Amino acid sequence: MPERRARPTPRSRGRSAWRRALTSPPPPERPPARRAEAAEAEAEQASIVQAALYRDGVRVSSPATLADTFRELREQPSGMAWIGLARPTEAELLSLAAEFDLHPLSVEDAMEAHQRPKLERYGDTLFVVLRAARYLDASEEVDFGELHVFVGPDFVITVRHGAAPDLSAVRRRMEETPELLKLGPEAVLYAILDAVVDGYLPVVSGVQNDVDEIETEVFRGDPEVSRRIYELSREMVEFQRATRPLVGMLHGLMAGFSKYGTDDELQRYLRDVADHVTHTSERVDGFRQALTDILTVNATLVTQQQNAEMRALAEAGFEQNEEIKKISSWAAILFAPTLVGTIYGMNFENMPELSWGFGYPFAIGLMGVVCVSLYVIFKRRDWL
Repeated sequence: MPERRARPTPRSRGRSAWRRALTSPPPPERPPARRAEAAEAEAEQASIVQAALYRDGVRVSSPATLADTFRELREQPSGMAWIGLARPTEAELLSLAAEFDLHPLSVEDAMEAHQRPKLERYGDTLFVVLRAARYLDASEEVDFGELHVFVGPDFVITVRHGAAPDLSAVRRRMEETPELLKLGPEAVLYAILDAVVDGYLPVVSGVQNDVDEIETEVFRGDPEVSRRIYELSREMVEFQRATRPLVGMLHGLMAGFSKYGTDDELQRYLRDVADHVTHTSERVDGFRQALTDILTVNATLVTQQQNAEMRALAEAGFEQNEEIKKISSWAAILFAPTLVGTIYGMNFENMPELSWGFGYPFAIGLMGVVCVSLYVIFKRRDWL
């Protein structure tokens, strides 16, 4: 970062082309309504998480509104403003852009959110986009937030979209170490980077537990495990998008150490953050590969289970078919004597066999011959 210099007031800067694009034409003058002013002040205070002015690493003021922050910073040119916003309005971002000469592209990104992690330098101002993450134990899900950071010679502005990260803890940590906060906005940026990266560690631990549970469920044959694998894989894709760009961003900052005269302590601080990011990125890559392998194993196990079920059904069908064959064979064998007996049981007067002396033995013999013949035929065909 370049050396800090006295920040010009809005009047001494002049109006550049992009400033004219950002600044809307003034509304016609009319008597302001007190109720509207109160509502506007309440909305501004709601989006301002915290604003403070520091000198030599010590907080000297805590303005309640952006207007008070701008005014007090002009009165203390050697101080540093640290403004934290949560889902600010467009008017608030435009007022910040006009006061601190923020580039319109960075302001547009901060308005729209849903940006990829990146680091852009606009003159003497850095614009950093970070994706924070936190693990929700109740739902076993990873929740992602977005943080935009503007870092200038005498100011740090954080615009948070989402619940993570908790920057109040970063502020307390920096205020408890004034020798670090005294190094200026660069120290605040590195502290924010460290907080975001440290926030990945509980997420990594929670995801590791989920992966272990999924492996157990896969070999247990849980039918819902495929859905859980898919959902966790999607979260790991988002996690990769949050961590991978950070590696290049931090190496880019380290490459500018000599050019911008970064303090030696901050250099060591940033290298430590870069090591943690690299380790986290490797773990996330490992999780995604492990989930891919688990999904393949699960598909194989499901296929094997389906094949076993089909084999069991086929065997059951074969056994059932064999039983049907036996039943059908005995039914046919028993049907032959029934048919002969039924015919001779009609007792018509003109039946020649009724008065024949060998009629009864002939009928019995006929039944036996037919039954034995059918039995032999079915036996040879393995139906019996």
